[in-house]
Amino acid sequence: MTTARVPDRLPAAGWLVEPGTIRIVEALQAGGGAMRFVGGCVRDTLRDGPHAIEDIDVATPDPPDVVMRRLAAAGLRGLPTGIAHGTVTALSGARRFEVTTLRRDVETDGRHARVAFTDDWREDAARRDFTMNAMSADPDGAVHDYFGGREDLAAGRVRFVGDPAARIAEDRLRLLRFWRFHARFGHGAPRAEERAACRAAAPGLALLSGERIRDEMLKLLAAADPAPSLACMEEDGILAAALGAGRFHVAALAALARLEPDGRAHAVLRLAALLAEGSDAARAREVARRLRLSSAQRDRILATLVAAPEGGASAPRRALRLAMHRDGSAAVRDRVLLAAARARPPADASAALATIASWEDPRLPVAGDDVLALGYEAGREVGGLLAAVDEWWAARDFAPGREACLAELRRLTAR
Repeated sequence: MTTARVPDRLPAAGWLVEPGTIRIVEALQAGGGAMRFVGGCVRDTLRDGPHAIEDIDVATPDPPDVVMRRLAAAGLRGLPTGIAHGTVTALSGARRFEVTTLRRDVETDGRHARVAFTDDWREDAARRDFTMNAMSADPDGAVHDYFGGREDLAAGRVRFVGDPAARIAEDRLRLLRFWRFHARFGHGAPRAEERAACRAAAPGLALLSGERIRDEMLKLLAAADPAPSLACMEEDGILAAALGAGRFHVAALAALARLEPDGRAHAVLRLAALLAEGSDAARAREVARRLRLSSAQRDRILATLVAAPEGGASAPRRALRLAMHRDGSAAVRDRVLLAAARARPPADASAALATIASWEDPRLPVAGDDVLALGYEAGREVGGLLAAVDEWWAARDFAPGREACLAELRRLTAR
């Protein structure tokens, strides 16, 4: 495998030279203060170049009260979003910068850490999860890398800082974060040390909240190709620990990733694909409850797994149009993709997806005023009659015009 070259300094372009970033740097360096960029903005810029960066994290040896004073002196707003852990959110330009005082862990319980402030950059880097996340960069772009993060990033190797088991014991969520990062950055098989530590720590996921597991799982599922990581997680019992016992359909999820026209799908659809073929509503509801999914997310999974057959990948256009009129094009698109992914071999869904993409839901040619004109008073009966006409009209592929629909309405009222 060829190792990609990772530069030893950040390119001076993009977010690094934005006016908002420059103002933050000037504010925090005023009076001899120090600061560095840390975490994802450094990692992603080293790997991908000066592309769009959403989150910019900053570290400084100065305590939060000093940070707040420096921001105010520079005319910038600071929000005390995490003072107990040393974090201030600074607003500059259109961006939010998370500014955190250098820290060291005093005590951890697998979920929370009690920290103390420090002025030691290496000590702060040593408490981070992975080597590629432990790098920092000066405002001029010079990168500080204490644990080989550049080499790991270049090799597609996700490696814990220090002993993997000890780092997971500090925060059990790092188990899932490892697999999320492997899905995004990893090349080939994970390191045996990391995989063994994750496998051994899997029972500890039961001690985490459903919300924390949900957030990591949905981010993992949103990776370009999460299937190889998920296959390892299933083999090691981690999926069962995170989502509950039962079979999982990693092959269908992998097929789904190849079938998606834009190369990706909503993570919730991929979660539906991961649940084993034949999953019933009860299991879907249990997974939704376990992960504290929103009602919209739960209903999307249910609408996809427990669906009428006419919306599948091989459905004729007329059946697709009828299903979209009844359930909406988004739900039918989910259904088509999932049915195609679960077929053996995976089905060609391009024709069905083209029909869905071009769909514009037609409007019934009659309305409530037409029912009222026949002597009915406004109320539920009007809606029932219109629904009956709509069902008759849709069953005929929306071909009947207004006069035919009025005739059907009169027939129903006469009956």
